[in-house]
Amino acid sequence: GLKLGIYSSPGPKTCAGYEGSYQHEEQDARTYAAWGMDYLKYDWCSASSVYDYHSMQAVYAKMGDALLRAGRPIVFSLCQYGVLKGPQWGAKVGGNLWRTTGDIRDSWDSMSHIGFDLQTGLAPYAGPGHWNDPDMLEVGNGGMTVTEYQTHMSLWSLLAAPLLAGNDLRSVPPDILAILTNPEVLAVDQDPLGKEATRVWKDGDLEVWARPLKGGAIA
Repeated sequence: GLKLGIYSSPGPKTCAGYEGSYQHEEQDARTYAAWGMDYLKYDWCSASSVYDYHSMQAVYAKMGDALLRAGRPIVFSLCQYGVLKGPQWGAKVGGNLWRTTGDIRDSWDSMSHIGFDLQTGLAPYAGPGHWNDPDMLEVGNGGMTVTEYQTHMSLWSLLAAPLLAGNDLRSVPPDILAILTNPEVLAVDQDPLGKEATRVWKDGDLEVWARPLKGGAIA
């Protein structure tokens, strides 16, 4: 039941040095559709070598338009590290999700900084079909405790974030699988109202985040 995704860059090369989609956006989009792809992560990487950094919006629009013409619904993930106010224009270029920060690491400091500190003010840009992306889940990769992973999963679900499992799905311990498949937490993330949580109270290291749900409930 898994979907199939692929990775490219608007530049000549990806971050790993493979071929990007520079000047081949239409061809690549049609190829992805023919291959049955469901998802494209489009990482800025080498694009700065051929484009002015501030043309990022127009550059992403090239692939967004190409995907719309490709003949298959493909989720378009903008990996632009949260720069140049990406959440404000991501949906306009065909994006379904856009990164709000740099890369996450499998540590409490990284996860909590991204999840608690860097998502404030972004809720107005999230809604059905268009999501703020605080990066993939690190749940199960070994750098945090089970309790910290529960916090990670819970916070991402409150944020209406795309839940991209970043662990090895071929070998998942029961306690980690329980976090990733918790039906009540997933229901919060997938709530059809599509509202992202905001911080409603803070006192030092203590914070309360709240998210309105369909039917009037609050998570």
